[in-house]
Amino acid sequence: MSAFKNPFDFNLRLQGGCSCGKHRSQSEHDAEQASLNEPKEEEAALNRVIESAVVRALFPHDETRRAFLKAVGAGTALAALSSLFPLGAAQALAAEPGPLEKKDLKVGFIPITCATPIIMAKPMGFYEREGLNVDVIKTAGWALVRDKVMNGEYDASHMLSPMPIAASMGLGAQPNPTFVATIQNINGQAITMHVKHKDNRDPKNWKGMKFGIPFEYSMHNLLLRYYLAEHGIDPDKDVQLSVIAPPEMVANLRAGNIDGFLGPEPFNQRAVFEGVGFIQVLSKDLWDGHPCCAFGVTEKFVKEAPNTFSALFRAIANATVYAHKPENRPAIIEAIAPANYLNQPIPVLQQVMTGKFADGLGHVQNVPGRADFDPFPWESMGVWILTQLKRWGYIKQDVDYQQIAQQIFLATDARKRLKEMGIEAPETNSRQHTIMGKVFDPARPQEYVDSFAIRRT
Repeated sequence: MSAFKNPFDFNLRLQGGCSCGKHRSQSEHDAEQASLNEPKEEEAALNRVIESAVVRALFPHDETRRAFLKAVGAGTALAALSSLFPLGAAQALAAEPGPLEKKDLKVGFIPITCATPIIMAKPMGFYEREGLNVDVIKTAGWALVRDKVMNGEYDASHMLSPMPIAASMGLGAQPNPTFVATIQNINGQAITMHVKHKDNRDPKNWKGMKFGIPFEYSMHNLLLRYYLAEHGIDPDKDVQLSVIAPPEMVANLRAGNIDGFLGPEPFNQRAVFEGVGFIQVLSKDLWDGHPCCAFGVTEKFVKEAPNTFSALFRAIANATVYAHKPENRPAIIEAIAPANYLNQPIPVLQQVMTGKFADGLGHVQNVPGRADFDPFPWESMGVWILTQLKRWGYIKQDVDYQQIAQQIFLATDARKRLKEMGIEAPETNSRQHTIMGKVFDPARPQEYVDSFAIRRT
């Protein structure tokens, strides 16, 4: 993998393209050269990754790095950087503290950009660096993901943020204690409408319409319900909501089976790309920084394989932090675009991941945070999800919002692990959030539920 290249070799390019100049992409180069140039020892490979991460951060422009190394030499550069940054300490922190109970893992994902960290961790070497052999498995739908995790076919999975709550509480299936170990992505959704509705953009006029959502226990469903209700539309009485697998949303929009959908990327942009839809509103504009998908893992897996879980956490958290940085997006796009992952055109992913996109209404927008990545699993996000599940009748009984969120959204554990990895983490587990101009205080959840005019409870 390119992550294991020697960052102190000025002849190599670390960012974009191919290091030898003979291949269309670095992935093609890596495939040909893997047996010749990659480190063979796990410790050496790990050290290369850490060194590369430091050098990439200090020299975001590859030509600057190469010129510096050519001028001072690799030895002098390594000594200078070691005096500024404790490479040895970082390598020690990243090392596995105990033997892995299990190295061969199966991790599921749905082919959407929300799964970027879990997907890219495979081709970009994040799992390998932790001594893991992970098979990332494309899965058809969220119910299937839930079932495969429940029956142990998957060790862990890309999940929608509300899914671990639903699984733990037995909503829609038998109870299966499940955790949000990290958040995968924030933002990264949109409401997309059929092009025939370009002159009907006021949601107050949408009574009788049909909308697609990817799963009942999804942020997409909860945000769409919130948006409609804020405009006086009862999502259970005035419109029809249908569960549609994300890869099938554009086809259903084209066929006229639905008037619109609140779905994950890249399918909002794909609808624009194919000329069948326009972007009504980004989910970022409803709640900037909202959670979308998560790294979900069962309590059983964590207890039976704690060291393996720790290694998997490090791999995915590091990938999430890496994906947050705009300068890394071109290489990530190249890694996740192929058919075995997202199977999407590069221009579609570029518009999603850079935030510079055509909206289907004749405009080019520039919204850098359209899709972003942040691993910290705020408990307050879990409390908000619970309030909406309660609001719409998915949860019938009285609940202790904070207690459930604390049990499922592992904020305290994530903070400890992130800090051990040298990654900044918030000092608190909860904070206030603003959704469509209304402040949500996680300390007063039932009052929040009762404040809504349109609700089932």
